[in-house]
Amino acid sequence: MNYPPFSKMVVNSYKSRLIDAGFSSSTINFALSVVKAISREAADNGILDPLINLSIRNVKGVPHEGARLGRWLSRDEAQTLLNSPPKDTLRGNRDRAILAVFLGTGLRRSEVASLTFNMIERIENRWVIVGLLGKGNKTRNIPIAEWTKNAIDHWSKVSGIMHGYVFRKVYHGDFAIGDHLGEGSLWNIITQYAKSSLGRTISPHDLRRTFAKLASNGGANLQQLSLTLGHSSIKTTEIYLGTQLDLENAVCDYVDLSFD
Repeated sequence: MNYPPFSKMVVNSYKSRLIDAGFSSSTINFALSVVKAISREAADNGILDPLINLSIRNVKGVPHEGARLGRWLSRDEAQTLLNSPPKDTLRGNRDRAILAVFLGTGLRRSEVASLTFNMIERIENRWVIVGLLGKGNKTRNIPIAEWTKNAIDHWSKVSGIMHGYVFRKVYHGDFAIGDHLGEGSLWNIITQYAKSSLGRTISPHDLRRTFAKLASNGGANLQQLSLTLGHSSIKTTEIYLGTQLDLENAVCDYVDLSFD
């Protein structure tokens, strides 16, 4: 396959494709900074014409105005998305459980991919994801709603998977195998159902925002919400805010969706 030469036009085309794919302005601008760094290095080593490098450096990033808060779904949209996977297939039950975890816990995509059954424990009369290692190697515990746990349990029952990674690949013929799903697969699953049920593209992080927005609108304590989302380590948040994780009144209880 013949590719066009590295140029400002190619970089602008790349930027347009990222915008069309629904990536955030921060993600797009970071990607552009990497491309510009490669261009600069190539020019410094005599591989790329300095004038082409200069033109690539002049490619403008995506403005942050109007995009800092990101996107989220309304409660009705979240329920529609959650109900969109088919209930009569193994893949559909897996995907519904995946959406339930995103919408009911606010986990990051990497955290959903790494979720294992032994991380889900019963503590103080409720289900909790314990010892979750998240961004910046921070560990936190995440209370989960009963409807989220029910979705996980149903997937476990129909797939026969009760140990190791919670979410696995489902191949043609509708059978599960041992490999766990990667972050890219989770992105594709969410994009697929968002387009079919809502008619638009959303990202996994939009579901994280949706969890936060629904919990906040429902009256969840913002300090507890910060703990749940992992915006700081639990210990740091406790010291700074004088707050401890409240399992009795967990923020997930305010995200009231249904699992049939």
